[in-house]
Amino acid sequence: MNKLLMEENDRLQKQVSHLVYENGYMKQQLQTASVTTTDNNSCESVVVSGQHQQQQNPTPRHPQRDANNPAGLLTIAEETLAEFLSKATGTAVDWVQMIGMKPGPDSIGIVAVSRNCSGVAARACGLVSLEPTKVAEILKDRPSWYRDCRCIDVLSIIPTANGGTIELIYMQTYAPTTLAAARDFWTLRYTTSLEDGSLVICERSLTSSTGGPTGPPTTSFVRAEMLPSGFLIRPCDGGGSIIHIVDHVDLDVWSVPEVLRPLYESSKILAQKMTIAALRHIRQIAQETNGEIQYGGGRQPAVLRTFSQRLCRGFNDAVNGFVDDGWSLMGSDGVEDVTIMINSSPGKFFGSQYNTSMVPSFGGGVLCAKASMLLQSVPPALLVRFLREHRSEWADYGIDTYSAACLKPNPYTVPCARPSGFPSSQVILPPAHTVEHEEFLEVVRLEGQAFTPEDVALARDMYLLQLCSGIDENAVGACAQLVFAPIDESFADNAPLLPSGFRVIPLDSKPDGPGAARTLDLASTLEVGPGSNRSTGDGEPNSYNLRSVLTIAFQFTFENHLRDDVASMARQYVRSVVGSVQRVAMAIAPSRISPGLGPKSLPGSPEALTLARWICRSYRIHTGGELLRADSQSGDTLLEQLWNHSDAIMCCSLKTNASPVFTFANQAGLDMLETTLVALQDIMLDKILDEAGRKSLCTEFSKIMQQGFAHLPAGICVSSMGRPVSYEQAIVWKVVDDDNDDAANHCLGLMFVNWSFV
Repeated sequence: MNKLLMEENDRLQKQVSHLVYENGYMKQQLQTASVTTTDNNSCESVVVSGQHQQQQNPTPRHPQRDANNPAGLLTIAEETLAEFLSKATGTAVDWVQMIGMKPGPDSIGIVAVSRNCSGVAARACGLVSLEPTKVAEILKDRPSWYRDCRCIDVLSIIPTANGGTIELIYMQTYAPTTLAAARDFWTLRYTTSLEDGSLVICERSLTSSTGGPTGPPTTSFVRAEMLPSGFLIRPCDGGGSIIHIVDHVDLDVWSVPEVLRPLYESSKILAQKMTIAALRHIRQIAQETNGEIQYGGGRQPAVLRTFSQRLCRGFNDAVNGFVDDGWSLMGSDGVEDVTIMINSSPGKFFGSQYNTSMVPSFGGGVLCAKASMLLQSVPPALLVRFLREHRSEWADYGIDTYSAACLKPNPYTVPCARPSGFPSSQVILPPAHTVEHEEFLEVVRLEGQAFTPEDVALARDMYLLQLCSGIDENAVGACAQLVFAPIDESFADNAPLLPSGFRVIPLDSKPDGPGAARTLDLASTLEVGPGSNRSTGDGEPNSYNLRSVLTIAFQFTFENHLRDDVASMARQYVRSVVGSVQRVAMAIAPSRISPGLGPKSLPGSPEALTLARWICRSYRIHTGGELLRADSQSGDTLLEQLWNHSDAIMCCSLKTNASPVFTFANQAGLDMLETTLVALQDIMLDKILDEAGRKSLCTEFSKIMQQGFAHLPAGICVSSMGRPVSYEQAIVWKVVDDDNDDAANHCLGLMFVNWSFV
């Protein structure tokens, strides 16, 4: 493929040179024609004469390009084509390869981003098993793959003599946060074929400097500029296509608050949102078309893809709250931290992603409570992964119940906020994911429980359709997002959706090199508190000195007479969620940046090497066997061997009158529990063991305390995500402090041998 691309690059560079020459010649011919026209009896002569006179005035650079002059538009189109090709295959932009793209045969393609150019730009080249005409059809349908595209209107189509088309297009895009206005574009798109059979779709904004007709006026948007961009699709021998993609935009960064400007100045974010998204979408459809992807449950891939699009679109609508959708601002309670917007015009608002059955027939609407906040030193992927895996840390069961009520015919009631809500367990049932697992759609079942008779009616299972994306920590510039909506048990294709969720966007690019990928290594996580003397400058300097912006939006339906009550509930709930997210962010912020914000640890936790030595020494004393190889009993080697041990090794607390809580697990242990070191300390031992396992442990506990260890028979336990795990044997032993002669029990060690998911 590399050789093929090099040959393609060389061929296209020659073609660009030829097209630039032809373009210059055509411009010269057009100017000569306009000057030598002398038919003074025609209307055109007056126009041309006036244009000739205006050419002496340098203010309008291209006066011959107006709405009634197809030749002028063709000139713009040909210039756009030449400039696009020079970017796609040449050096018109200073390109640098994007860090973090996965190499190898499964790679999505070659991706580069701009450096030191006007605006921000990205380009990509990839190979897909679809014919060029099919690829062109997919790429022209921008809303299907560009999640930030709100709408695209083709206002005029002009055929050209060479068999191509010129289109005048107005496109609106969503703002990613609540802190800046959305962008729109007024562009000319040119579709044509080259002599070698390649298809080209190129596009640029029409401005006062380029000439051409003026675009539609707008009040809610900031007009951004698309510099020559597009797609070059070359057919391959034997089928398939090579695709070159260039995205180059100027998003008018000066109209954005200064703290958000990195978001609009990042070519990496542009690459993830547009360039790579387009390649991934085509690759996904190609594999679906070829039957390489099989989804369970009888769902067609297109249906699942529509669910994902509806969730994203509904969340974007909530974040932006456009007036023409029927949204209006509701008065605040004096504190401006949470914005409340209401929509009482379902006819305007409810599109394909909603359903009018959500709104009471006797009067009501949709209310959205939203907020944005800045986060320091928190990797977006890690935060969203935690929010997904540990919903109980921030969600309220009563609010979930109220949200689910919009799917039922029963009357609405405003829930009373409980300190911790109802207890519920979260079970994730994944129906679909994309080829590279950068995005997955899942059904979450929230299992309700009731402790009093009056809770029985509320404590029932509920279902959420949930879309999670951007949790690959190595994806530079990727936006991490968790969007969900209550859904009926039937999970119908046309189910009404009212999405809420979180979006975390990095404001600063991650550093290049090995430090770009965060590893939850044991040493750095346990070295917190007074016992740690590791300096901030050690290890990976500035690896997490990054900022990100978090946007939260929650939507609720309401009846008119309960509107103020629902608004008060929503405002209080979003503030509660913001507080919970801030606590989570503080917990997972790396301790090396700010020791006070590091992961929580039990008082007196030893440093990593010390704990590893205690675990191994106690195992040898009590069982008479070696936990690790004999040659790995010193320093970092011992720690590394323990961390990479194939069996799941864990430690849990030993407290009287309290359930044992996990305090440490090696990598296999974290994999088995489907959790992270940060979230590990929220998991109790008795919650992962089944009834037989708990009975066995209770029976053997006195033996463990007296003899120091015990063997538990094969059994079943469950991960933190509710998945059953089988193991052949479990070994439990006392981990003692060996720093003095009176060794004290420090914790309980467990090892699950030959575990696997059932």
